[in-house]
Parts: sequence; structure tokens; C-alpha cells
Amino acid sequence: MSVVSTLDTIGFDADDTLWHNETVFKLTEDRFAGLLADYADKSHLAERLLDAERRNVTHYGYGIKGFMLSMIETALEVTDQKVPASVINEILDAGKEMLSHPVEPLPHVRETLEAVAGDYRLVLITKGDLFDQERKIAASGLADYFNAIEVVSEKSADTYQTLFSRHGTGARNALMIGNSLKSDILPALEAGSIGVHVPYQITWGLEHAEEPAQHDRFHRIDHIGKLLQLLERLG
Repeated sequence: MSVVSTLDTIGFDADDTLWHNETVFKLTEDRFAGLLADYADKSHLAERLLDAERRNVTHYGYGIKGFMLSMIETALEVTDQKVPASVINEILDAGKEMLSHPVEPLPHVRETLEAVAGDYRLVLITKGDLFDQERKIAASGLADYFNAIEVVSEKSADTYQTLFSRHGTGARNALMIGNSLKSDILPALEAGSIGVHVPYQITWGLEHAEEPAQHDRFHRIDHIGKLLQLLERLG
């Protein structure tokens, strides 16, 4: 395989890039809507929940635990503080189920990691709750493909500059691939890396961003299996 002469490191996002994640949140949100159907319609409840998540992400960070707390807060709001204790209990049960949900790698992931592991340093860069991210990484069976694994509280240009210098030869010689334009692509491009967007079927409301289609280091592929073809074109 032809390689880019200066590209030595590839960063991979985890949730919805290597394995399914947002579909689990969507199923739980549907369950939440059913619990509160007597108090708010589904679309209104979804807006209120997203507002709560937006307010709370700076307090609780990303992940299931913050999502659970935002659901409880939303339930209190839409019921005027009258939400039944049984509903709170159901929300907590739903969150616990999410925290033990099986990890299902996406198609083409394992063979792609196998194909690139010998030519590049591979770094898994994910954000969220440390305990849950470590659980998913272990359950995925993919950890051994990576030279380094980093769980961060936020993804920014500084994050990528730091990590690609720590585990490679700098951001200019790195490629970041992920499903989130906001978290995986835009800050990586700002850091000087190549950004490869691989869309997932669902995007969380707080991760929407405009595609930087005119950026000379931005690329979009339909699925992760096409990364090899992209690397050959870049080379």
C-alpha cells in the first residue's frame, strides 16, 4: 500500500466510528418519551431533554450518567415537579441497562484496523465517562490494535496537538477519523491534521456542525472500510 510520506499517525474516534453508540441513546430516549407521554408529546420532550443536556454537559461531561441526570431533570420540569417516583426508578434502570449494553463493532472496522496497524501508529481518542469508555473499549475486542488509548473530557485543537505530539510526530503528520464534524473533524483540521469524516446514521443534537467541504485537508468517506482507498489516494 502506498503511504503518505509524512503521515505516521492515525487517530480514531470510538463511539459511532468503531462501534454503535447513539442508537442506544435513541432507544432509551424513546423509552423516556413513553414514560412521560401523559405530560409532554415526544418532539417537545426531545427539545427539553436536549436543552437540559446542553446546560449540563459542562457540569457532568459526556456520557450515559450525564444523560440520565438530564432525563431526570427534564422529567421534573415537564411534570411541574410531580413526576412519580416509579418513573424516576425507570429512568435509573434504563441508564443501568445502557451501562451494560453489549458493544457491537461497526462493519469493516476490524479488517481496517488490521490493514493499517502495521504502517501507522494508531491512537484511539474518545471523550466521555472514563469508566464507561474503558468498559466499551475492553468489550469491543479492539484495544490491541492501538498503540495508545486516550479518554479525554473534550476534543479541541489543543487536544489533538498534544496527543499527536505525544504519540506521533505532531498534528501535521496525523489523520483523525470520526463521525462527529464538531468533535473529530473541525478541531483536528484546526490543529493541522487531516480530517476524515465517516458519518453515522444518527448524530446527537449537540454534535451538529457544518461540513468544511472546501478545506484542503478534509475528506469524507461512506464507511470506515474506504479508509484504505483514501490513504492510497493521499499517497
